[in-house]
Amino acid sequence: MATPLSADRLLRALREEGLRVVEYRSWRTHNRNHKGPFGPVHGVMVHHTVTKGTDHSVALCYDGYAALPGPLCHGVIAKDGTVYLVGHGRANHAGSGDDDVLRAVIAETALPPDNEANTDGNARFYGFEAINLGDGKDPWPAAQLDAIERASAALCRAHAWGAPSVIGHLEWQPGKIDPRGFTMASMRSRIAERLTHPAGWNRPGSTTPAPAPTPTPAPAPAPPPVEEDPMQLTDHVQLSDWLLEHFPHDAGIKDKAIRVETAIAGAYAYARVALKEAAAARSAAEEAAAALRELGPDRPAPDLTPEQLDHIADRVADRIGERTAAQVVDLIAARLAN
Repeated sequence: MATPLSADRLLRALREEGLRVVEYRSWRTHNRNHKGPFGPVHGVMVHHTVTKGTDHSVALCYDGYAALPGPLCHGVIAKDGTVYLVGHGRANHAGSGDDDVLRAVIAETALPPDNEANTDGNARFYGFEAINLGDGKDPWPAAQLDAIERASAALCRAHAWGAPSVIGHLEWQPGKIDPRGFTMASMRSRIAERLTHPAGWNRPGSTTPAPAPTPTPAPAPAPPPVEEDPMQLTDHVQLSDWLLEHFPHDAGIKDKAIRVETAIAGAYAYARVALKEAAAARSAAEEAAAALRELGPDRPAPDLTPEQLDHIADRVADRIGERTAAQVVDLIAARLAN
């Protein structure tokens, strides 16, 4: 028993064994872990897809179908020996199988007949689907058999397992026939021999091509420098609707476009008016405060009309903007001076 390999460790083990590996879509996070555990793992299970065509087969093993959602394995082994990783974690490939078989795999002893389906295999086995119709006629190219051998040996090597930890689906679940076209006994013999050699070993006289190096993506080109286009005083700027709403009688802004120099001058003028109004509000508030102080605590309040009270209230409220108005005026004046 063993903890499943991480995605990075799985990928590295396969490549170190000399395999061409394609990382398909979001394989690293694609699994059925929400339906049950994955691990501890005890071995590797080999299947055939009953399909033809690499693209179709890989997509099917990734997506699954309505009755059996994907992933349907961890890796798909194509006719040319390329391994497409389609899942990491629990996958719908093994189904329920014989607990006596599982005990034999763990002990690495001879397999008993699989006559029960009482144990969850999806939690306990890595799964590889090899593309083949499984009709006994579809050929098994040498490159594909070599890849099955290498992929199985890679996981055995990573977990310190022996070849008896690799089984076929037909040895696990009653009624299954895959893989059909070669015997698992012959495949385990090949795996056992490979495990006596270092990872990546090639059989004498093998015509299996070396795995293509993993391409290193070229660095992204640096973005072109952005050339600033400084605004000129004679440029036109677009005005917001707010100005039209608050200054409906100002003929100079009806077309909502004025020159920068006009906008600056107008802002300066309005800021000066705001500052003047704020100063008047402060003066009115100071006069009101002085009048109240003269009355003293025991004297009646002065006779003020509602209009006078409203005026004083407005003036005092306007004072809130005094500091801001002064800052705006200073800022614009500084810009004009430059």
